Amino acid sequence: MDVNLKGINRVKAILSDGTKVTYYYAWKGGPRLKGEPGSPEFLDSFAEATRTRQLATDDVVRGLLDKFQDSVDFKDLAPRTRADYKKKIAVIDGEYHDFPLAALEDKRTRGELLAWRDRLAAVSRRQADYAFAVFARILSWGLDRGHITAHPLRAGGRTYRSSRSTRVWTTADEEAFYAKAPEHLRLALCLALWTGQRQGDLIAMRWGQYDGSHIRLVQAKTVSKVRQSDGKRVVIPVGAPLKARLDACDSRPAGQHILLTQRGTPWTESGFRASWRKACAAAGVAGVTFHDLRGTAVTRLALAGATAPEIATVTGHSLKDVNEILDAHYLNRDPRLGEAAIRKLEKQAGSQREPKPPK
Repeated sequence: MDVNLKGINRVKAILSDGTKVTYYYAWKGGPRLKGEPGSPEFLDSFAEATRTRQLATDDVVRGLLDKFQDSVDFKDLAPRTRADYKKKIAVIDGEYHDFPLAALEDKRTRGELLAWRDRLAAVSRRQADYAFAVFARILSWGLDRGHITAHPLRAGGRTYRSSRSTRVWTTADEEAFYAKAPEHLRLALCLALWTGQRQGDLIAMRWGQYDGSHIRLVQAKTVSKVRQSDGKRVVIPVGAPLKARLDACDSRPAGQHILLTQRGTPWTESGFRASWRKACAAAGVAGVTFHDLRGTAVTRLALAGATAPEIATVTGHSLKDVNEILDAHYLNRDPRLGEAAIRKLEKQAGSQREPKPPK
């Protein structure tokens, strides 16, 4: 019987009499399997080993991590997010794979987990916060599903604080990039600033989505095959500067990508990121990334007087996200907003009769 069993660890050895043999283990570090591969004895041995392993992990953190990765919530994440989660789950598993789930109820556990985050933060605060956030999400999921009875990571805060006011593209950054970058990347900058969309959606965008006045797209990050969600649809009015650049492009077949490499081929995400970094370095643009253009677009719309609902309609953010971006990260109480508010107050005051002073 030829059966493909995943995870089998094969080890070749030479006995004292020179005979070559092969031993099979259920997994690396696991129990040795009995019988010949494919035989009923071998299959029964493998089934028993995996059953015992599952029972052994049901009551520890590794079991919870495995269950989460088999869940709809995990499968519903965008591919890149899933890949990032797997890296952090490996970090969590490396430290707490055999940690008893029952111990999550112990008041001392929170202190232990915070100390673990602090140890990670000694290497990278951002990565420590990410690992901590992933662990917290898994515990929230486990609590909701009844797999655990306590969640010691709620409201753990962060070790890393980023001043997002320094992560917004300035006019000087924009001008420097336009002056040095090749045309195909200038178009990418303009498209990002005037739509506020994610990198993945922009490099996937095709000419058929542009009708001369609007761009229509479905944000990929909001599409869920698992939940059968078609995703968030966004219709973006095209501003004059972006329209001029788009209309200046020579070849525009409906099925062709708008953003192409210098060779005229579609971008991969990794290829785009690498080329973007090189272009920024050549232009002397530092301290900001392509992702920051999304927040920059939100900021510029707000400074232009757009309301949160208007901004959300363009960028596809939720109202909550728009307000959080403006309040906590990007505007940093921009003085131009204060000046605009006073001008509005002056205008209103000028239209009303000035009250007479008391006698």
